[in-house]
Amino acid sequence: MREPDRGKFWEVICDEHGIDPTGKYSGDSDLQLERINVYYNEASGGRYVPRAVLMDLEPGTMDSVRSGPFGQVFRPDNFGHYTEGAELIDSVLDVVRKEAENCDCLQGSGMGTLLISKIREEYPDRMMLTFSVFPSPKVSDTVVEPYNATLSVHQLVENADECMVLDNEALYDICFRTLKLATPPVSLGDLNHLISATMSGITCCLRFLGTVPLAHGAGAHPADVGRQEHDVRGGPAPRALPHRLGHVQGRMSTKEVDEQLINVQNKNSSYFVEWIPNNVKSSVCDIPPKGLKMAATFIGNSTSIQEMFHRVSEQFTAMFRRKAFLHWYTGEGMDEMEFTEQYQDATADQEYEEEEEEEEAHHA
Repeated sequence: MREPDRGKFWEVICDEHGIDPTGKYSGDSDLQLERINVYYNEASGGRYVPRAVLMDLEPGTMDSVRSGPFGQVFRPDNFGHYTEGAELIDSVLDVVRKEAENCDCLQGSGMGTLLISKIREEYPDRMMLTFSVFPSPKVSDTVVEPYNATLSVHQLVENADECMVLDNEALYDICFRTLKLATPPVSLGDLNHLISATMSGITCCLRFLGTVPLAHGAGAHPADVGRQEHDVRGGPAPRALPHRLGHVQGRMSTKEVDEQLINVQNKNSSYFVEWIPNNVKSSVCDIPPKGLKMAATFIGNSTSIQEMFHRVSEQFTAMFRRKAFLHWYTGEGMDEMEFTEQYQDATADQEYEEEEEEEEAHHA
């Protein structure tokens, strides 16, 4: 499992807030600065510095962020990389603590499963949200991705309150079939563009004042946001939708938003559960993404996520049955039993299948 492209995400929201590559404000709306302190600190000279701690065990990843178009806006001592996560974690937590002390209401997210567990220990009463990218053979850059994803799921289940699941397989299909990108193969840069747009849409109501702001702490549930209309292969997947949330960016009245959500629900009524009334939330903010007049982000807690869990668990099983590449992990101190135990969490698709069967029985 890989992390989203952090540099690309900050490029997107810097554009939305009117922050140039030097950290100076060059926007044209007071709304861009109204809640700028959610994701930025104002430094001397009127510069805005991202409230970010960037960590990776691969130094090349951090180098790519530094050398990117917005590499100079970050605080230099908030970068970290090393060969062993256990040796790095204490220094990273020191930086996280410093950033946390500047928060009026801490809402952090972890980078890497070790960091997630340590942050949970440090701040047990804070809600933790992760953006987690699940692997696909179509865009794989390492053979052991099914192992990494399975081991990560265990920590996400144990320590994360909300997990925004981004599926590389679905993202690839969106690029290839929906956006019809003419230059195969689809690159990680193409996928990161979609991921950054999704992260921007999800966080917009935290960063901007809106006509209908999203209430903090509103239902924390796992969400599959990696699929367009829940199934990029052709319309909404025939799965149960217990909860959904729509973010709209741009000049649009709340009446129009409500009408559109009602239309979507009416046209796809068979996919929405009946026993949870008023389970559609919406938010509206006036600032659209750069270059667009309007944008919308839909988040759904859908049982269609079982397809992704099933795919990853099959890939894991195929490798684990042959003990393929297992020595890479046992050589670092892991026990083979850990794989067996944590595999149970990765087979969560069975729980979604059971929920789906209950839904079908309810309609019968």
